[in-house]
Amino acid sequence: MTIHEEKILILDFGSQYTQLIARRVREAKVYCEIHPYNIGIKKIRAFGAHGIILSGGPASVHDKKSPKIPKSVYELGVPVLGICYGMQLTAKLLGGNVEKSSEREYGPATINIDKMEGLFAGLKPPMKVWMSHGDRVERVPDGFEVTALSNSVVASIADHERRIYGVQFHPEVVHTPKGAKLLQNFVHKICGLKSEWTMKSFIESSINEIREQVGDRKVVCGISGGVDSSVAAVLIHKAIGNQLYCIFVDNGVLRKDEGEKVEEMLRRNFKMNLKKVSASTRFLKKLKGITDPERKRKIIGNEFIYVFEEAASKIKNVEFLAQGTLYPDVIESVSFKGPSATIKSHHNVGGLLDHMKLDLVEPLRELFKDEVRELGREMGMSEEVIDRQPFPGPGLAIRVLGEVTRKRCDILREADFIVLEEIKKAGLYTKIWQTFAVLLPVKSVGVMGDERTYENTIAIRAVESRDGMTADWVRLDYDLLAKISSRIINEVRGVNRVVYDISSKPPATIEWE
Repeated sequence: MTIHEEKILILDFGSQYTQLIARRVREAKVYCEIHPYNIGIKKIRAFGAHGIILSGGPASVHDKKSPKIPKSVYELGVPVLGICYGMQLTAKLLGGNVEKSSEREYGPATINIDKMEGLFAGLKPPMKVWMSHGDRVERVPDGFEVTALSNSVVASIADHERRIYGVQFHPEVVHTPKGAKLLQNFVHKICGLKSEWTMKSFIESSINEIREQVGDRKVVCGISGGVDSSVAAVLIHKAIGNQLYCIFVDNGVLRKDEGEKVEEMLRRNFKMNLKKVSASTRFLKKLKGITDPERKRKIIGNEFIYVFEEAASKIKNVEFLAQGTLYPDVIESVSFKGPSATIKSHHNVGGLLDHMKLDLVEPLRELFKDEVRELGREMGMSEEVIDRQPFPGPGLAIRVLGEVTRKRCDILREADFIVLEEIKKAGLYTKIWQTFAVLLPVKSVGVMGDERTYENTIAIRAVESRDGMTADWVRLDYDLLAKISSRIINEVRGVNRVVYDISSKPPATIEWE
């Protein structure tokens, strides 16, 4: 049995939580994919799902242009679960009655469950859930029964015979504590699927797919030092060995010792063909005098492509370009809300596709970030690489506010190293989404060794987040902050002041530029 033989189809109606639905299904070790609601019945049928989940969405079923699916979706003979808007649409399409609520129900709620079976098997009433809706089901379609209520509002419906279900709340979010169990009941008990989507099985199938795609031809891969490109390179190398050629570009805005660590991991630990291109002088020359963050990004992204292309052109008869594209990139690019450029410019070396007529190899395009980390561990990669916190493509260039020079990069590099070293010593590195230092374009008066100084300011940023979309600043221990501050001021020449950023996203962003 192939790993994709048993799968769930998620039809996206625009909910901000749709990716969470997919992640919960994947956590149940069942493969799933997200597709726009309007792909049509032919593609839905061809997908061959063993169960279909209809996501929530911002629309009302009463809107003239509200998103809809063909009624024939409910006649495919596979279980269907509608979540929030998905439940309301199900009720309306199948002959029920949906009305606008006099008051929008948003936030935590408690539901009373009629029978602890089906979706609710193994759960205990009452159940805490997260609501977010403006419409309500007033009358269920024929064949359905109400299985849960929230303050007299229909919270769950079921047609057990046809295996069609609906919940008014969001089981995929953390604010519904037992929601993951409910989704597991749907995929395991109702759809009858086994827990066969594992990284071990993914490795086996991916190796076969890569070998089939590539054959005896050559693949070139750009290495950034990040988790995605490193894991992609190791997986491809497992499949085709020395047919893979990795190129690591040192752009001068990497963190301390980063280039050496990447080189050691790939060359020594995995015996890869790796070419390191030292291009820091070239990048810093292009960045001279540039202070606008968007211009910095474009310069670094474009220059990366030029440097990479020059190095790749020296490898004869290359036919494939490997990229660490992840599933969220794929989802957003095919979303019904419209295409979006989601691959960061420094990774998207698409110019090579045209100039060198290369085909893409994207072995991670089915995976979420947490699955990529799990995959790396399964392949024996070091925890230092796998658990690496997110790092921006333009690197330190957007953490050096103002002009980017070698001296200013060196100051930030040393300060950032101290921040990460102390965070790791405190056992917090893998518990915090992102921790880093920022060099501000601000100088202030200080006193060091009985002498007046006029030096730079370093800001420390530490944030908690699940996906980077929102973030809250971390309440680091004062003693830890004091130690970090003391070390930076005493060990990094050119710094006499350290401040801590206590702003959340929104309104601030995680990065300063």
